[in-house]
Amino acid sequence: MTQVPNNTFFDDTLALARDPYRFISKQCERHGSDVFQTRLLLQKVICVRGDEAARVFYDTSRFSRVGVAPSRIAKTLFGRGGVQGMDGKAHCHRKMMFMSLLTEDKIGGLTQLARDIWNRRVLQWSSMDRVTLYRHAQEVLTETVCRWAGVPLEPADVDRRTSELAALFDYAGSIGPKHWWARLARKRNEAWLRGIVEKIRAGTYQPPEDTAAFIVANHRDLDGNLLDAQIAAVELNNILRPTVAVSAYIVQCAHALHEHREIREQLRDGSPDDFQCFVQEVRRYYPFFPFAGAKVKESFEWQGYRFPSGRKVLLDLYGTNHDPRLWDEPESFRPSRFRDWNGNPFTLIPQGGGDHYQNHRCPGEWIAIEQMKVATEAFVNGCEYEVPAQNLRIDMDRLPAIPNDHFIIESVRVINESK
Repeated sequence: MTQVPNNTFFDDTLALARDPYRFISKQCERHGSDVFQTRLLLQKVICVRGDEAARVFYDTSRFSRVGVAPSRIAKTLFGRGGVQGMDGKAHCHRKMMFMSLLTEDKIGGLTQLARDIWNRRVLQWSSMDRVTLYRHAQEVLTETVCRWAGVPLEPADVDRRTSELAALFDYAGSIGPKHWWARLARKRNEAWLRGIVEKIRAGTYQPPEDTAAFIVANHRDLDGNLLDAQIAAVELNNILRPTVAVSAYIVQCAHALHEHREIREQLRDGSPDDFQCFVQEVRRYYPFFPFAGAKVKESFEWQGYRFPSGRKVLLDLYGTNHDPRLWDEPESFRPSRFRDWNGNPFTLIPQGGGDHYQNHRCPGEWIAIEQMKVATEAFVNGCEYEVPAQNLRIDMDRLPAIPNDHFIIESVRVINESK
């Protein structure tokens, strides 16, 4: 059996924090291996990359997600008791609740709702001096997903609820005041959603039966019991928060359109397939989640390496999306590569790999793709705008990584107000 290459540093926590998206790949290159071991927060961790590593990482017989997320992430990004930390039959049963919300017609309804709200927002921007796109995209997505999910949201509350939802992913990995604001935002958000769940169960609020709010509030576990109201609030948040987090991808779409003017022109008269290829390349090329974590259930061997029981393992998502063995010229932004992509669920893994139904691949991936296409259509065919001088460098130290100045636009002009 081959010994797993081992980093000589006592602990790599700070090195990972300084370069979260590229740390694993850099160390893999240094070791000449897709597998190496290090210490993070003083615990031994095995790091892996590549499509074959992704295939084994999403083998539910070998890996567990229970108790894997660090406490600070559980208390901000995920919440406690949600589907991300479940395994086995309980996980599959809970995940089917989410998948029932992601039928073609329901996603289509969300897409049309988003298109209407984007058109209204673009019209508003035409009377503004400057627009910080990242924040405005968050507001659009908050309003969109709340209406779609059957979560009541007054216009006066959009700003507050947007700030709370955004804090959960913008500051999840932060240290200091930003982290504590994210913790407070999580408590406020869950209290709000818990109140909605309780009203639905009491019959004082009746959203349509096909909405997320109704379905989550009435979901029963494998024993036939309603979810605890607090857990139901966490799961309802697991529909809202990931959708609002697509704002990072939307800003990256705008960044790509600005950096590649020829692609923008091609999309003006583009087909649905052109938009699909564009957003898939944004998801491959730009950073979103740096890695995913799991824990070995029982010791096993893979490619001559031993993975001991209980050992935490990190899969390099960003590095796999940029692996030159899987992607031709991976550092080039080239949407055309997706015209003949084979759809391998272990090569394009910005939101996880494997099967949406059985594995821990994000069920909101389909929503993200459609929301990105709607926003790109608004940028290309719904308006024209100027991009003033600013710092457009992608901040790779930030999670999620976006342009330093959050992408500012000005002089917005509506192309077709009747849309």
